[in-house]
Amino acid sequence: MKQSSSVSPVSIFNDVIGPVMRGPSSSHCAAALRIGRLARNLMDNEIDDVLVEFDRSGSLPTTHDSQGSDMGLFGGLLGWNADDERLPNSDVALRDAGISLRIVTVDVGDPHPNTYRLTLTNSNESHSIIAISTGGGMIEVLSIDGVPMSMDGGYHETLIWLNHTPMLNFAADHIIKHRVGDLHLLQVKANDFVANEALELLNPIAVKKLSPVLPIASRKDMDIPFSGCTEMLAYDGENHTSLVDLAIQYENARGAISEAEIIAKMEEIIRILRKSIAIGIAGTTYEDRVLHHQSGKFAELMNQGKLLDGGALNRIILYVTALMEVKSSMGVIVAAPTAGACAALPGAIIGMAEAMGKDETEMAKAMLAAGLIGVFIATRWTFAAEVGGCQAEGGSAACMAAAALVVLAGGTRDQSIAAASMAFQSMLGLICDPIANRVEAPCLGKNVIAASNAISCANMALAGFDPLIPLDEVIDAAKAVSTRMPREHRCTSLGGLAVTPTSLEIEKKLASLKAARCSSCSC
Repeated sequence: MKQSSSVSPVSIFNDVIGPVMRGPSSSHCAAALRIGRLARNLMDNEIDDVLVEFDRSGSLPTTHDSQGSDMGLFGGLLGWNADDERLPNSDVALRDAGISLRIVTVDVGDPHPNTYRLTLTNSNESHSIIAISTGGGMIEVLSIDGVPMSMDGGYHETLIWLNHTPMLNFAADHIIKHRVGDLHLLQVKANDFVANEALELLNPIAVKKLSPVLPIASRKDMDIPFSGCTEMLAYDGENHTSLVDLAIQYENARGAISEAEIIAKMEEIIRILRKSIAIGIAGTTYEDRVLHHQSGKFAELMNQGKLLDGGALNRIILYVTALMEVKSSMGVIVAAPTAGACAALPGAIIGMAEAMGKDETEMAKAMLAAGLIGVFIATRWTFAAEVGGCQAEGGSAACMAAAALVVLAGGTRDQSIAAASMAFQSMLGLICDPIANRVEAPCLGKNVIAASNAISCANMALAGFDPLIPLDEVIDAAKAVSTRMPREHRCTSLGGLAVTPTSLEIEKKLASLKAARCSSCSC
């Protein structure tokens, strides 16, 4: 299936397993950071003032502060990475850098709930950028300076303004021509920026160079073998290739990286996750936090045999809760597929693999299989709770984890897909209603439920249970459910548990504590 448009097909490492990041929400923190980095490039890294506008009907007016959009955006405007240890104090660093920033709510009817409207100025120029967070840290720029365009951060983007009709003297993956009044704007997508020699021959009015923000680069004519589960089954036919090998075939075609590189990259992610699990169990702290450290007590009682006998499930619960606590303490996690659902999939894979005596390579292969299931979800729908509720996050994580656990058990391609379908079916309709406007609870329980669901469905699939509904149809059903889900139940903190008296009291208390800290440190 050749992809020749400027919109890149989904990558396991771009869209599904990643980014490696800090913060409570990938849709907020990592995505905002990537948007901020592109905005910084647009200003040649020189920014004096930033106006940020959020549409009143979207999710960001009620969540940008508490769920990390501000932290991520500020870090991106400073040029930082998504796992930078300075991110929790990015507001102070932004002021120290002399950048003035103002956030306002507007009524503009943006169709996407995670829309960022930025106007940036310095002593020489002013530019605007409109971009959206599409889920799991992924983004799309919709316009620059009012000119509609599309960029997802996978290319080197050279923007060239001209006052004459261009005669092109270079080749690129995509050259898109825009007309801006009497001017011409060339948007050039390639694996490197347009060379200075070629730019000089064009005699441009202005040039901007926006660097990629994704780990796997895009390129022209990516010949991916399939993009959906039904297509994959037709492609593989009666070969019954393992889901791991199919994932490697897909990512090799998508990213032009070898099997050895793919496995090594996922092994590095596994090592990051195992380190974070250990940190979580040892104990984490953070001031702006709903829940205290709890996984350590679970580990103590589990080791003493004082919990109900859950077998490998208890180890998985421990790892899931530890990862969620690391996330809530602004530690390093992997959005797999999102930060809000960062623990179910890796907790299930690593916990079960350790219980079975399997090594990090086998863990990485199971994660790749999960990543391929995630490709099918991301291609057809979204991981963003702001669009689809927690069924898009926890539901996707359960779906992916179930397939991965079947792989660990030595199951077949079709058993993995059956497990994924059954796991997702039982998560449809799950709302997103973060208590106290923090991505901690009921997210913690939902990650545990997703992992537990994954184990159950993996065993059912191994025993030959019939999922009835094909996976692609389940994904489409979840998407249809999301269109009927009220805004209040899609990560706005305006419904469900988020508006209970206790939740509102906790939020009020945290706000008072933050105000007191800011007052004492003059921030």
